[in-house]
Amino acid sequence: MGSDSIAKTTRVGAAPLRFPTTALNLNTGMKALEKIRKAGENGDLLEGAVRNMEDWLGGGFLPEWAEASVNELLDKEEWAELNDRFYQYMAFGTGGMRGRTIAGVMTAAEKGTVSASGTPEHPAVGANVLNDFNVIRATLGLYRYTGKFLSREGRFDVPKLVIAHDVRHFSRHFCELAASTWARLGGRAFIFDGPRSTPQLSFSVRYLGATAGIVITASHNPPHDNGYKVYFEDGGQVVEPHAGGIIEEVNSVELKELTPFLEKQDEGVITLPESLDEAYHASAARTVLDPDLLYRGGLKVVFSPIHGTAAAATIPLLEKFNVDYLTVEAQMKPDPAFSTVESPNPENAEALSMAIDLAEKEGADIVVATDPDADRMGVAVRGPDGPMELLTGNQIGSLLAEYRIARYKDLGVLPKDGSDSAALIKTFVTTPMQGAIARGHGLKVINTLTGFKWIGDKIHGYEKTLRKRFLESKRIAIDYDATPIRKRAEMLMRYSTFYVFGGEESYGYLSGDEVRDKDGNSAVLMFCELAAYAKTQNKTLVELMDELYRKYGFYYETLGQIYYEGAAGSEKIKRILDSYRSNPPSKMNAIAVKRMIDFGKDEIQDADGAPIPRQNFYILELANGYSYAVRGSGTEPKIKFYFFANDKAGEDGDLAAVKNATIQKIDELRKAVEADAAARAD
Repeated sequence: MGSDSIAKTTRVGAAPLRFPTTALNLNTGMKALEKIRKAGENGDLLEGAVRNMEDWLGGGFLPEWAEASVNELLDKEEWAELNDRFYQYMAFGTGGMRGRTIAGVMTAAEKGTVSASGTPEHPAVGANVLNDFNVIRATLGLYRYTGKFLSREGRFDVPKLVIAHDVRHFSRHFCELAASTWARLGGRAFIFDGPRSTPQLSFSVRYLGATAGIVITASHNPPHDNGYKVYFEDGGQVVEPHAGGIIEEVNSVELKELTPFLEKQDEGVITLPESLDEAYHASAARTVLDPDLLYRGGLKVVFSPIHGTAAAATIPLLEKFNVDYLTVEAQMKPDPAFSTVESPNPENAEALSMAIDLAEKEGADIVVATDPDADRMGVAVRGPDGPMELLTGNQIGSLLAEYRIARYKDLGVLPKDGSDSAALIKTFVTTPMQGAIARGHGLKVINTLTGFKWIGDKIHGYEKTLRKRFLESKRIAIDYDATPIRKRAEMLMRYSTFYVFGGEESYGYLSGDEVRDKDGNSAVLMFCELAAYAKTQNKTLVELMDELYRKYGFYYETLGQIYYEGAAGSEKIKRILDSYRSNPPSKMNAIAVKRMIDFGKDEIQDADGAPIPRQNFYILELANGYSYAVRGSGTEPKIKFYFFANDKAGEDGDLAAVKNATIQKIDELRKAVEADAAARAD
């Protein structure tokens, strides 16, 4: 996809940051090490914190300000803070890293000169926080893995990396630092001229034929967090075997190797031109199935990026299709503090409150809002009685699935009776209703582990299968990305599987396969099209949802979660997860547990016959037909419980009564599970 001739080398910053690295002052260093060891002996510091602090303070790689920060915390005996910062190395998991970059207890040296946006001069020092040292370490490991991968493949390409970043504290700096590190190692590094969304990064990796991609983002996490998310050449988040290989390389990087890369340089770093934005916007526009629904007008939309990156793509897309939109002006400005909301998460009602107020004032039909990196979308819709109503991620995905499958059939892209070579893909913790909708239309349903990377990996697998079988059959290679969607769908259904739609309960959706991650920008367009369709039917989206409940049954889901911060919290989460395997519950809220599926032990396959990777994740099926799932969050310090209920509604039954009874029963179940988990944590 795309062209490699794009732009000249440009500077990555106004001036390089110079961090003088000195050997640890002997007297200061000895006193610090004595304090650390004594605190360890007294039980104030964890064993891992003692070990890592000794390595960091004795490694000779820390700038003076970083040493001063650690010494200040030692002098103030901030043991809990030091444990949180040093008890482990920030885990470079299968998707990358995410965690604090602004310290819980900030030192004077870290605060330094605060920027106009409220960003301290330096990120927090520590092994378990996102800072310059961990960004460089991760980039070194990623570069080494990509070099070995290309060599194994018999390819002699220079490793190419595309990096995008959101609006968070230090996001631009980490982007430039990673790009500088990659270029100094001998690779080609491409960055954007400002914040861009996660789905645009996914698209750009494939469009540019890059070896890998990085997004500097913590998605919808609190303002003090940031992250480093890794993509491979297929445009999807890394999965095995790449994930394990990258982790191994990152973990083998020694601290003394970081020093030469602490000073940023611009040589070899390429800033991408506007044509990359235009290409992504064109791709997102192709997700619209019936443009006339949007062009003819009549729909009034309120949009908010919640201070994030979506405005750069979503606004041009809305204008392209002549959508009548209003914006929440207070939330249009990029803001790393996300100052108008408690949390920049469109899953939370509070994050949409300003947009809903504007919609009520202006008589808008719908509200659409995206998270800081624009991969998730939340909505509110005009209810039958007038006021705006929030929809859940499961409801949004179900409405989109029904509409898009039916529309594909109307357009002749899908056969009227469906096809077992066309699939809806969802995660295990996404509502079973979407599976019922897909099966009702004659489609295959694929369930994956939590995380959109697994959906992206399935799409990549379908592409590879088509390429292989088409080559074997026709003796020619297919230009996959240049093949129009209708023709590509036909070929996928003949030789492989056509991906129709996918999503996850946490407000992530994707239709089309040019992006390999959830896409909040195109989701806004898709939902506007759906809302415009509802208006042509003289129905609200709430009424369309009730029609689906009567057709497929009333499906209800809710989420329970318990936060456990820091080192001690991590141990509590581990105890809960381990206890489910060693001592599974036989009943919950007086309802017998009929079966527990242990994804860390059982052999499980998806509908394609592909094995599901092992993970500490459980689904418990109850005797009354309800179920719940248990997993630790991969991005935040919490354990999550997903609850699922399904009761018959009937064409003429009292749907309101069914809803109330089901919600009450699932709420009682949630309380029982959370109480049980609290006991297991101690």
